[in-house]
Amino acid sequence: MTAPELIALAFALLCGLTICGLAGSVLELAWGARLTFADPFVSPRHLLRSVAVTMLAGPFMLANDALTARREHRISQLALLSCACSACVWAFAAGIVVLDLASRAAGLLG
Repeated sequence: MTAPELIALAFALLCGLTICGLAGSVLELAWGARLTFADPFVSPRHLLRSVAVTMLAGPFMLANDALTARREHRISQLALLSCACSACVWAFAAGIVVLDLASRAAGLLG
């Protein structure tokens, strides 16, 4: 893998982390609660909202829940590491989607 390819992959990861972090911060400020996979963020009564929130802020929801579970000794360090890796992959995928949408929007403008 060449240096420009690695830079593009790192950029996609950082874009994903940025978008997910901003979305998570806005959601925490709006609802006044810690971001988790529970009400008020994820609810079976509001399925579309739950999917949208999870797509946007899911990596940080996973990180918050995993850290809470680790503090309460409900999961091992290996499980915490697995959750961290999953959150990074999730943020990377979100970054790819955001970059693709930005690329398409730039194509429409010019």
